[in-house]
Order: sequence, then structure tokens, then C-alpha cells
Amino acid sequence: MSDNMLKGKRILITHANQFMGPVLCDVFKERGAEVIRDFSSLNNAEETEKVINAAGEIDVLVANLSVTAPSTEASKVTDDEWKNTFATIVDPLPRLFRAVLPQMIDRSYGKILVVGSASALRGINRASTYSAARGAQLGYVQAVGVEVAKHNIQVNAIAQNFVDNPTYFPPEVQANEQFKERLKREVPLGRLVEAREDADFAAYLCSDMANCFVGQIFPICGGWVTR
Repeated sequence: MSDNMLKGKRILITHANQFMGPVLCDVFKERGAEVIRDFSSLNNAEETEKVINAAGEIDVLVANLSVTAPSTEASKVTDDEWKNTFATIVDPLPRLFRAVLPQMIDRSYGKILVVGSASALRGINRASTYSAARGAQLGYVQAVGVEVAKHNIQVNAIAQNFVDNPTYFPPEVQANEQFKERLKREVPLGRLVEAREDADFAAYLCSDMANCFVGQIFPICGGWVTR
């Protein structure tokens, strides 16, 4: 991939200090993009519109959204747990899309990449709330991706798991012997996907070399979903 594959592109990255945000910002900048880092919660329409308006013309929106994953048994999930999880990582999506799509449609150009989770692609014990929310993200991407493809706008998602990041796999987790055994047992790759490996693929999807993908979900998980 070209070192300047994102040259000249203005890219907004949400939750830029969480999940994959820091490494995405670094890698995209290295590849020539003008990166707009946003740290807002995006928990209401007014705030989201202000973020998009302040950013101005955006070539690419990267919806990087994270929340602490609950590990509650399905029979004990509370309404508050369910609502909070969806409010943090699902509800911002239509707000962001509603705010940014008009300018992309006017230009007949744009890309939106949602950084999601492979937990929606394979069952995980005690993860019903989180998996459902991540699944809602992917379903939304598939539907909107098909809808806006006619405007030369590509909407896709990365569905990741077992990718090195400070939100879900902090150093203390990676150092845990039980976790190391789990990696060997569940992930054919036998290790975490490196953060920059994931970010480089994201950069490709945000570049003009990836104009043919429409509402697609790309698992990045070291083979975990196909094991």
C-alpha cells in the first residue's frame, strides 16, 4: 500500500481517544490524511450536528465507538445495561450518518467506515447485550451501504476481535496466563492482531483503492469467527 494513499483526504474519527481511535489517527496521518480527532460522546443529535458542522467538508467518516462490554447472564440483564450499551455504540450511528450524508450526496463522493466487533458474528458466553448492540451496528451498515452506493458513497464495517487495543485488551489482560491459553485455544492465528495491522486495513478501506465495497462486513479476528 502507498504511504500516501490517504493524501488530501479529510477524515473525521470519533471517540478518538478510545478503542482503535489513537492508532487510527496515527496511521491515517502517516498515510497523508488530514485527521480530525473528535472526543465527544455523541449522545444527542445537537452535539453530533455540531461535531460535523465544525469539521466542515469530510471525505471520510470513521465511526469508532466503544463501550465497556457487559458480562451479564442474559436472564439478569437490566433495562439500564441494555439502554446504556445501545445509547453509546448504536444510537450515535444514525445521528452521524444523518449529519454527514447530505454533504457526501451533494458531492457524489464519500466513505463511512464503522469500526465494530466480531462478537456479532459468533456467539460469546455472557455477552448478549454487547453482541446485540454490535450486531445492530453491522445490520445498519449493510442497509445504508446498499442505499447510498448509487451516490458513489461506500459504507462498510470492520468486525474485529482479538485485536490489540487499550479498551478491550489492555496490558493486564494480555499478561494474564489464562488469556494467553485462551488465545492459543480459540484464535487460529495464535496471537492478537496487531493494532497497526488493523489500522492499515482500515486505511485501505478509506482510500480510493477500495471503491467497490458496498455494505460489507470485514472480520479481522485472527480466524476466530471461522474456527
